[in-house]
Amino acid sequence: MLKAQKKFGIEELEELSSSEMAKLTPNKFGQLLKDYFTIQNVYSAAIKEMSTKLEILDSEFHFRYKRNPIHNIQTRLKSPQSIFNKLLKKGLDSDIKTITESITDIAGIRVICQYIDDIYTIADLLTNQDDVTVVKVSDYIKRPKENGYRSLHLVVNVPVFLSDGKENVNVEIQIRTIAMDYWASLEHELKYKNPEEVPAEMKAKLLECAETIAETDRKMQDIYRALSKLHNNGEE
Repeated sequence: MLKAQKKFGIEELEELSSSEMAKLTPNKFGQLLKDYFTIQNVYSAAIKEMSTKLEILDSEFHFRYKRNPIHNIQTRLKSPQSIFNKLLKKGLDSDIKTITESITDIAGIRVICQYIDDIYTIADLLTNQDDVTVVKVSDYIKRPKENGYRSLHLVVNVPVFLSDGKENVNVEIQIRTIAMDYWASLEHELKYKNPEEVPAEMKAKLLECAETIAETDRKMQDIYRALSKLHNNGEE
């Protein structure tokens, strides 16, 4: 069975600015840490719940169709510093109620698929499950970001059953192809290695690379569809 891979910690790279650091009083951050450890177990459980659902779907595909639509699964629990940073940028208080209601990506899962069709298949199968409620869908594949970023983002709400009751928790799921992940990972690394504003010429080149990779993704999808059709016809 497919297992969740290493954590993806993009937010761990975030740094607080000097002005934000000034707001990071010991009392405020201390309370945030206390709140964080209160909810950490619940969000970790939600990640395990969703990861298991994805692993089961992938395993079923292997059994029924002799292929795995999911290349790998990565998980991440947002750090206290990253949560505090996000609250500061939004001008919000750092209490537990605000954290759980305003930040929808404390628990994060990234699903890397083989083909574009697999992205929507996995998303549909996952969100059609009775205990999964869709909160938000952002389709950056059909409508890429200005920089060329492509991925399907879902925020879903799932129940977590604990010894003292049930809690409903939001989990952000990013679903993308291997090619999309390749571009996004390198683009992010380049951005953090160059903290200054990226020159327009470089932005244009990155966008061109995104378009080239997207076209390759589409061609690979077309090849897979054509070969699948030939295979299915041969079995008739």
